[in-house]
Amino acid sequence: MSEIRIYTDTDMTNLLFSSSNQQRIADKLNALGVRFEQWQTDTTISAGAEPDFVMSAYRKDIDRLVAEEGYQTVDVISLASDNPQKAQLRQKFLNEHTHSEDEVRFFVAGEGLFTLHIDGKVAEVLCTQGDLISVPANTPHWFDMGPNPNFIAIRLFNNPEGWVANYTGSDIAAHYNRLEN
Repeated sequence: MSEIRIYTDTDMTNLLFSSSNQQRIADKLNALGVRFEQWQTDTTISAGAEPDFVMSAYRKDIDRLVAEEGYQTVDVISLASDNPQKAQLRQKFLNEHTHSEDEVRFFVAGEGLFTLHIDGKVAEVLCTQGDLISVPANTPHWFDMGPNPNFIAIRLFNNPEGWVANYTGSDIAAHYNRLEN
């Protein structure tokens, strides 16, 4: 189940808001400039599925986003807990960073924790199957797939090079929750 928790950015014990209601999550994130949608996930897709199969199952929604936002590249990331590089991959995303473009992810299966640092607040968004999140360009954030990742996500990019991070050098991510799966 998707969930949002919002804290002050100076004290993770100061919880300002929490909800697992999809509409309340979307409303809070939209107020922060973050797109959050729930897509229908009628097709069961397991880790290891061919990227073309994954994308064909969601072609209508992908095409809609490409038409609306002009994304140039679409790919699929699938990561399971038996991946021998899971610890290194997890570490790559755990430090606060930004991107020069929106970071758009649709969770086909599994879960991941996006944490956003916006306007003096830290918003932890547990994304699960069916969730689409679009973190605006230049928004400080980090992502945790947990020590035992198990997710499939469709990624959309404006930059044909794909995922390019600009690390902020802040240690704020170390002071907030991690995904423990």
